[in-house]
Amino acid sequence: MTAVAAPDRPRRRTRVPAVVWAFLAVPALVELAMVFWPALNSFYLSFTEWNGLGAAKPIGLDNFRNLASDDVFRGAFENNVIWAVGFGGLSVLGGLALAVALNRPRRGVGLYRSAIYLPMVFSLAVTGLFWRVQYQPDGTINTFLGAIGLESLEKQWLANPDTALYAVLIAAVWRQVGYVMVLYLAGLKSTDPTLDDASAVDGASAWQRFRFVTWPQLRGVNTVVFAVTVIDSLRTFDIVWAMTQGGPYHSSELLSTYMFQQGFTFLNLGYASAIAVVIFALALIFIITYLVRATKEEAA
Repeated sequence: MTAVAAPDRPRRRTRVPAVVWAFLAVPALVELAMVFWPALNSFYLSFTEWNGLGAAKPIGLDNFRNLASDDVFRGAFENNVIWAVGFGGLSVLGGLALAVALNRPRRGVGLYRSAIYLPMVFSLAVTGLFWRVQYQPDGTINTFLGAIGLESLEKQWLANPDTALYAVLIAAVWRQVGYVMVLYLAGLKSTDPTLDDASAVDGASAWQRFRFVTWPQLRGVNTVVFAVTVIDSLRTFDIVWAMTQGGPYHSSELLSTYMFQQGFTFLNLGYASAIAVVIFALALIFIITYLVRATKEEAA
């Protein structure tokens, strides 16, 4: 006797309670009002002349034309390129090296990880003030150089146009490297250790095992690290403002600090919005280019 299968019962859709929608709607409205609307409004303001009072005066592309001929903007743009390369490169290399060194369990490794990550607990403004003290003429750095017989290298680090940007960059990398280390540690924990052991048995060196076995497994983490580093490098403001305010003579000026000056010091909000649009476009170009390249490598 052939058994007759029972007809499939239609699945009942679980109804989402109204209170859940309310809890979702409140943060969504706050995000819309505090983030997305100001961001969209800045695109409109970039085509206007506005001092924050009265109605904005539409001026077309004049703000962007003025940016092209603005020496301070060009200098800030060049500094941002230096900052993105230095901040991104040193943070990634330092964080990756520390993650590899501290990945294996050994005595005191947790203490080392905590100590390296500790600077991330402090805000960028506090970090800037801390390093500003270190860079003082009688601060720790010059005192150390004098103690080891390198008095000729002592400088007024933040008052010298040749060293101000790089001095701030070192402070920013010191804070960021612990965060990158944690991201890579999480990635290393998800790799397959049997592949590394098998390659070691086959005679591969430590560098070969990392290059051809471990590194390809970190592709997903690399995408996250790249996106975070690029965004952080382009929106860096606090630490530069706390240490130099873009000086001396705009030598450490970044696009973010110049935007702040134009918007809130000179009340040239239309011009500042144009700078904000440039920052947004740069971040978008960097991230989309990297994601397209990473997608092609995964498909190959």
